[in-house]
Amino acid sequence: MNDLLLDVREVSKTFVRGRLLSREKIVAVNKVSLQLAARRPEILAIIGESGSGKTTLARMILNMETPTSGRLLLDGTDLATINGSAGRLAFMHRVQPIFQNPFESFNPLKRVERYLLMTRLRFAGTAGGSTTAEAVDAALHKVGLSLREVSGRHPHELSGGQLQRVAIARALLAEPKLIVADEPVSMIDASLRMSIVNLFRTLRDELGISIIYVTHDLATAYYISDRIMIMQKGSVVESGDARDVLKAPRHPYTYQLREAVLLPEVANVSANATSSMNGLISPGTPERRA
Repeated sequence: MNDLLLDVREVSKTFVRGRLLSREKIVAVNKVSLQLAARRPEILAIIGESGSGKTTLARMILNMETPTSGRLLLDGTDLATINGSAGRLAFMHRVQPIFQNPFESFNPLKRVERYLLMTRLRFAGTAGGSTTAEAVDAALHKVGLSLREVSGRHPHELSGGQLQRVAIARALLAEPKLIVADEPVSMIDASLRMSIVNLFRTLRDELGISIIYVTHDLATAYYISDRIMIMQKGSVVESGDARDVLKAPRHPYTYQLREAVLLPEVANVSANATSSMNGLISPGTPERRA
């Protein structure tokens, strides 16, 4: 077994914009490296403002963008070597995305359960109908829903929070090792955001799934992350243990981000939000691993 689940080595991405005589090169990601261990699931938060390069980095990890230079390896396999439908399916079996807007992840004309059933069949093969339905129901229960609740309903008949949980259940049906969540709570009502954030922590602790949490929200990143990586203008300016970095930031940009959210109050806010949860997290789930 490979010791590293994900190994990102000096990855850069440059976009060229404009016409022939007025071309402009934009360095979206500049020599970024990161690693996730295979044996210890964790939540790594990639933090930065708009234009920091965090979403471009996430898209390269998802193999949706090709790096200009550098290498990305998943379980020792270079993503550049993945091709064909079988290769892409195998990759998606190990890595799943959660996008910012759940309403853009589903066709508004199709019922929600159709997506879930087809996803299960795609990754599990020709299983029987009852077995497929049971697997879908089990995935939905892991995110606080059930197949009965969503059956017959179209995406617009669910709230943003419910639909994002359906998107997470859909990802779980692939039984991934890694979930890349790009701003997953930014378009969800503030009262429901903590339910999604706590759910990611449960996936790490109970299902052993590593999560890359891409966000500009320092407060939720501080609350759930094991490690954080601060990006500014395409480069990593600081990284390390979440609490160590944010309690004693070394880079001025990290300091500015911390001061903007008043981190001494984050713990109290998070505790209050957790106590008001609707049972999505079991009482025995630890607050956060040391």
